[in-house]
Amino acid sequence: MTDIVGTRMADDGRTAKQIFDDVMANPARARFGFGERLAIINVDFQNAYTRIDRYKTAYETDPRQIEHVNSISALARAAGMPVVWSRVGYAADASDAGVWGTRTDTPDSLQNIKYGSDRHAYDERCDIHPDDTQFTKRMPSAFHETPLQSLLVWHRVDTVVVTGGSTSGCVRATAVDALSRGYRTIVPIETTADKLASYHWANLTDLQLKYADVVPVAEVVDWFRGR
Repeated sequence: MTDIVGTRMADDGRTAKQIFDDVMANPARARFGFGERLAIINVDFQNAYTRIDRYKTAYETDPRQIEHVNSISALARAAGMPVVWSRVGYAADASDAGVWGTRTDTPDSLQNIKYGSDRHAYDERCDIHPDDTQFTKRMPSAFHETPLQSLLVWHRVDTVVVTGGSTSGCVRATAVDALSRGYRTIVPIETTADKLASYHWANLTDLQLKYADVVPVAEVVDWFRGR
C-alpha cells in the first residue's frame, strides 16, 4: 500500500467562517507585507451591487463598508498615493460583454448594466474626488484591458489595497491579477462584500492562504498613520 503524504479533500464539519478564523489565528503564516507606495483599488462600488434598497443584484456584508473605503481612500490621497474606482458597464447591444454576457438576459443580468444607467452609476455614498482615477471595466479583474497597470507603474506603486465586491468575484480576480503582476496585495476584511457568507469567508480564506494579506482595515489605517 502506498503511503499518503498529501491531503485528500476533507470535510470536517467546520463552516467557512470557522475555517477563516482558524487560518487567521495562525501566527506562523508569513505575510507579503506593505511596501513603500500603495494604491487603493475600489472595485465596483456601483448601484447595481451596493444599493440593496434598489436592486436584487446588490449585496451587503459590513454596513460600514463604504465608510471604511472612504476613510482609507482619504488617507491615500493625503499621502499623495493613487485612489482608483472601477465599475462594470456595457454598450446598448452588449457587444462588449463577451462570453461572460451570454449566460442570462434579464433586466438584472450583467450585460444589461448599460453605460449611463443608474445601475452603472457609482453609489453616491462613495467619496470620489476629481483627481481619483475612474474607469469602466468589462471583465472581473480591474486589470483586464484597463489603464490600471500603466497607472500603477507611473506612480511607482509596489502595493495594492483591493476593496469592493464581490469577494468571490471581482475582488478575488483583481487580487490574483495584482499578485501575478508582482504587487504586494492587501485585502481589508471590512471593505469587501458578497451575497452569501460561505462565498465571502471561503474566498477570504483562499486569498489569505495564497494571494494576499487579508487584514482588518485598521491595519491599513495604522500603516498610513505610521508613515
